[in-house]
Amino acid sequence: MSTDALPALSRPHSPRDLFWSFTLLALQGFGGVIAVAQRVLCEDKRWLSKEDFLELLAASQVLPGPNICNLALMIGDRFHGWRGAFAALAGMMSVPLLIVLVLTEGYAMFAHNAMVAGALKGMGAVSAGLFIGTALRLAPALRGNVLGFGLCVTLAAASFAAVALLSWPLVWVILGVGLVACVLAWRRLPAS
Repeated sequence: MSTDALPALSRPHSPRDLFWSFTLLALQGFGGVIAVAQRVLCEDKRWLSKEDFLELLAASQVLPGPNICNLALMIGDRFHGWRGAFAALAGMMSVPLLIVLVLTEGYAMFAHNAMVAGALKGMGAVSAGLFIGTALRLAPALRGNVLGFGLCVTLAAASFAAVALLSWPLVWVILGVGLVACVLAWRRLPAS
């Protein structure tokens, strides 16, 4: 589908719209809200382009705290200032917090059950699949990146290898590979 055929981007109508949209988004994302967020925010609601989503996601990844909460704050602020940021974060957190509190009580009662432990291990595999699926869905947006698709994939592979295979601390990988990526991007940006 060509980008000419895509409808124009829209925006949330109010902080209330942000609250309910992020509440529904949070309730869909069991172990993988980023995968759902990309689909909802870019394809369903059309609040962000894939490129905008990638930029905000990258920033939310390097900030302290949960990346989806950082993303909700940035999107809320972009459209409705501090009220939008608060509404988006409240939507992302309030109902899931209640659910987690109830599930925590249930887990405390049944944690010793082998079926419960097995189910939780299976959910880990599903979460990994959601993450990989989102990465593959967003990969075409990297073609317009100043670093180019090949270098982006190389940096991502280096980050994966450092964290997953070499067990390096994430903070050092972000500082090291992130700094290299920032310097390379800065050098490739056109002078203005």
